[in-house]
Amino acid sequence: MLPLEGIKVVEIAQNLAGPYAGEILAALGADVVKVERPEGGDDARGWGPPFWRGTSPAFLTMNSDKRSITLDLKDPAAVAWLTAYLGDADVLVQNLRPGVLEAFGLGPEALLAKYPRLVYCSLWAFGRTGPLRLRPGYEPMVQAFAGLMTVNGDEGGPPTRIGTSILDYGTGMWTAIGTLAALVRRQQTGRGGVVDASLFETALAWLTGHYTAYRITGELPVPHRSGSRRLVVFQAFEAKDGPVIVAAGNDRLFAKLAEALGRPDWAQDARFATNAARVTNRAALIPEIEAIVRTRTKAEWLERLEQAGVPCAPIQNLAEVLAEPQTGATGMLQPVPELGLELLGLPLSFDGERPPIRRRAPHLGEHNGEILGERG
Repeated sequence: MLPLEGIKVVEIAQNLAGPYAGEILAALGADVVKVERPEGGDDARGWGPPFWRGTSPAFLTMNSDKRSITLDLKDPAAVAWLTAYLGDADVLVQNLRPGVLEAFGLGPEALLAKYPRLVYCSLWAFGRTGPLRLRPGYEPMVQAFAGLMTVNGDEGGPPTRIGTSILDYGTGMWTAIGTLAALVRRQQTGRGGVVDASLFETALAWLTGHYTAYRITGELPVPHRSGSRRLVVFQAFEAKDGPVIVAAGNDRLFAKLAEALGRPDWAQDARFATNAARVTNRAALIPEIEAIVRTRTKAEWLERLEQAGVPCAPIQNLAEVLAEPQTGATGMLQPVPELGLELLGLPLSFDGERPPIRRRAPHLGEHNGEILGERG
């Protein structure tokens, strides 16, 4: 039995953040009914190429285990049907433009007055309050606005977008966490409530370490490519045939690293003996390590550092990651029924078992008859 079996979720969401919240809940066992526009449905269906059987990778990965129904919310009869259908739902997840659902009488105040046990989840670009609350937004513009791009990339280089939609996925994850908390509270009080999350607030949360350091020092954070402003040695170095990440995150590990590099004297050198000293004297230490690492191959350094007990890893591309025995051992790669394709599963296990992907992402309106029939 999956943890959320028996929970019904209505998802009126598109693109990534809202559907990812629904995807998490569906993977945990909830019955997620995805409401889409009759004309084209979720915009993410067309985000390609590439396509797999006419559907984009983004849609396939964000909508497994769901059912799809098409409704024209400009039709009062469709709105009336959906309003009645929500009476049987536990959760509503929505990320439409601010004010759209309110205009149809499907805002949180109206629905919670009618169905007080409902958990009403909204995902925003900038938050439910404030001067930007009505502004729509996509991942790159919020990464830019929130400052994430200024801490990513090379020092002295241009601001750089993080290469995955970390705010969309993070906001979907926070929404799912909030939903679970609200359902637990409902068990105690009998009442649902409103859960709000936004890309901007997620970005601020991911910047919490930088924020705290800035409040203490008044110094703006700068990117360090693969490294860290506050930890040395904690970055990539180029070996003969490519880069290796070295993560000597404390003084004990640095002493082991110094030994492996053939410079045990560094552990007693006042310039390098403590992390604070190494941060201050980074410019003296790092070039010396770079020169030593360039003398051997990645494989040689990985073997040498692992034997010394120094955390390290190669920088791998996606094909290399998929070929890793560890990737297969996790069980994250899961076959999808009827799809002829493996997708990544939920990064959670219960009693040693990962929730399986039970059904492929739905075709547009595939379950219209089935869902409409549930209420006649």
